[in-house]
Amino acid sequence: MVAGPAESFTSPSIRAAQRRTLLVLVAAQIVGGIGVALGLSLSAWVVYKLSGSEPISGLAGTAGVLGAALLALPAAKAASTGGRRRGLALAYGSAVAGCLVAVAAIAASSWPGLLCGLVLMGGGSAGNLAARYSATDLSPPGHAARHLSLVVWSATIGSVLGPNLAEPAEAFGPPLGLHPWAGPFLLAAAVFAISLAVVSLGLRPDPLLLARRLATATGPAAHAEGRERTIRTAWQAIRASAAARRALAAIAVTHTAMVSIMSMTPVHLDHGGAGISVIGLVLSLHIAGMYALSPLVGWLADRIGRPAVLLIGMGVLLAAAALSGSAGEHGVAQITAGLVLLGVGWSCGLVAGSALLTESVPIERRPAVQGLSDLLMNICGAAGTVLAGAIVGGLSFGALAVATGIMVTLCAAPLAGMLTSRPRTG
Repeated sequence: MVAGPAESFTSPSIRAAQRRTLLVLVAAQIVGGIGVALGLSLSAWVVYKLSGSEPISGLAGTAGVLGAALLALPAAKAASTGGRRRGLALAYGSAVAGCLVAVAAIAASSWPGLLCGLVLMGGGSAGNLAARYSATDLSPPGHAARHLSLVVWSATIGSVLGPNLAEPAEAFGPPLGLHPWAGPFLLAAAVFAISLAVVSLGLRPDPLLLARRLATATGPAAHAEGRERTIRTAWQAIRASAAARRALAAIAVTHTAMVSIMSMTPVHLDHGGAGISVIGLVLSLHIAGMYALSPLVGWLADRIGRPAVLLIGMGVLLAAAALSGSAGEHGVAQITAGLVLLGVGWSCGLVAGSALLTESVPIERRPAVQGLSDLLMNICGAAGTVLAGAIVGGLSFGALAVATGIMVTLCAAPLAGMLTSRPRTG
């Protein structure tokens, strides 16, 4: 599909292309979410079985986060040069390769090999994160946040289905002469391959390439400029826009706040004698808070503006920290309420922050800036878990909540000034 001179983001043909884009991205996100959840549900346990070490088993989660961070920029560069289809294919293709490496490592009883596979499997998370930005390329004015939020919401389905498929998937290994532990990784490889096929075959026309042709009268020249995007030029775009800097900070801070408190909640509940079923229920409700209301968050961000929703999210995160931090080890109901709010606050930060970041930089630099955002988000999240463990170990869970609240408050202050300086988006 080639954009004609009279076409715009509101023309019927572009709206039809955007509807197709959203359907493809939602399908890829659902299937990719199953793969990510399958890997997360068993990876730490299998690493523990292979290594016999609890500290080493903790590296499984770190490997996945590291992989998502490391693959964010290569996927963004691929999108800059060849469109969203190429970037997403790189991410999901890496995840397929990672699953196969994991299967081989289990067959060889090699926990270092399994960790290497988990790093590559981080491409699944990188692809799912990048998919939300792909949803905004062809959005008409005032609709970017709600389109982005639909893709975020669809991750709920995969997150719920994935862990429930882990045990049945163990049956796939023995018929192939493999250990049952390899079964879930084989299934994850299959579903990531489906995501790869969905975006490779279905994402046509490519939304980013089409949006570039719509956004500029010098299509070929502007497209050539997009081939030179680097980390340095991404930083230049961010430095040139105060709104982009604030959006980047908001995404990183809300993600760090969420991961920090969420990662230490099972430990806090365990100290109070809560069983695995209770801890699992609390975390399930937290995940529901992260994704279930994202379409409402996206609609609100388009209606009242991204900065306003970011500030609402910061307020919700403060309430979550206060509820969770003031609850005793036996206060399961209060901690659960805090974790649900923590998820909702994260949703506000991710949806509104991603929309604000996208609209604050030139379209030619968006993939690089978005990839840098995902890189920083994952790095901050990983650092947050390490610091959270140190704070809880040295002080208390309540001290972690206080530290989180201070960080969120410092981030919220610059956003308040945008309410009077930035018009509503829809």
